[in-house]
Amino acid sequence: MRQINKIIIHCTATPEGRVVTAADIRQWHMAPKPEGRGWSKVGYSDLIGLDGALIGLHPFDTNDTVEPWEVTNGVRGFNGVARHVVYAGGCDADLKSKDTRTAAQVSALCDYVRYMILRHPSIQVAGHYQFNDQKDCPCFDVPIWLKSIGVPQKNIFYGHI
Repeated sequence: MRQINKIIIHCTATPEGRVVTAADIRQWHMAPKPEGRGWSKVGYSDLIGLDGALIGLHPFDTNDTVEPWEVTNGVRGFNGVARHVVYAGGCDADLKSKDTRTAAQVSALCDYVRYMILRHPSIQVAGHYQFNDQKDCPCFDVPIWLKSIGVPQKNIFYGHI
């Protein structure tokens, strides 16, 4: 068990307005190759739907540690210390990167981040792209957005791994 120290925000890299379900994500991540990635569990803890609904994808408790049964496959090397939240969207109709968050998704993500900071006061929030130069995910500047919603500096991850 390790102490949770990151929330990493992702997008599904699907076209704007496309509904994404928990079943879709499970298929993409857990189906055998080549249909899926062949993982033993999903890459995200939670999904934020187009309507702002928060959908649990993998169980976890609210204590300060990430136990082996809570680990998801969001960012190699950080899964044992992170929760991964994903919003449906992140691409335009041509599958080019775009911040497609609906007002409901922005509100839900804001609530999610604030709740997690209340539960884990020293946690830092980051975007997937901050850990992988090959990704645009989640298709918006996470530190700037966090600052705009009043997240304390100590909770914003400014690094780039």
